[in-house]
Amino acid sequence: MAGEFTAEELALAEPQRPEESTLEAWYMDDSQTDQRLPHKRVPNKPCPLEALRRLGVLSWRLDADRWESDPKLAAIRKVRGYSYTEVITISKDKLPGYEEKIKMFYEEHIHNDEEIRYILDGTGYFDVRDLDDEWIRINCGKGDMIVLPEGIYHRFTLDERDYIKAMRLFVGAPIWTPFNRPQEEHPSRAKYLAAFGGAAVAAA
Repeated sequence: MAGEFTAEELALAEPQRPEESTLEAWYMDDSQTDQRLPHKRVPNKPCPLEALRRLGVLSWRLDADRWESDPKLAAIRKVRGYSYTEVITISKDKLPGYEEKIKMFYEEHIHNDEEIRYILDGTGYFDVRDLDDEWIRINCGKGDMIVLPEGIYHRFTLDERDYIKAMRLFVGAPIWTPFNRPQEEHPSRAKYLAAFGGAAVAAA
């Protein structure tokens, strides 16, 4: 496969290294208040990019003001096979059935493919479960691209700004089916644990 790509394309498509990370992530508190609040613990317990990487979460920092002609985005799509894209705006006045969809996005679930999002404007939170079943909240804003691996338990919510514009990417025809927890017997969950479970537990 590597022979199909130039050295430049492969370099551009490389995810952020931990020391380059611009993402902010933290372990969540147990509060059941408004999901759009930060829900940081007191004191705050940050989650470094190394820990997210061990869980299979990848990220990039891109130029969202020129996404239509960005060679880095083009390289990521080519190398990783993201042939499908669509842009979605999530806000009360732009998304039909907003309240219902926000509740659905916040249900803990897995997918049988990667979840790939590139934030073009606005902000939101992606929450992922670690191997100790704790929630990690990832704050994503304009220019952040994130990939959640197949089979990871996760959910999404807007923050208090109630607005995000994002590109959804997919390999081939999109299938957005969520499989709500519990899914321990699902092949994608088993695949995730086989790929990341041992490494994450060993590194804990």
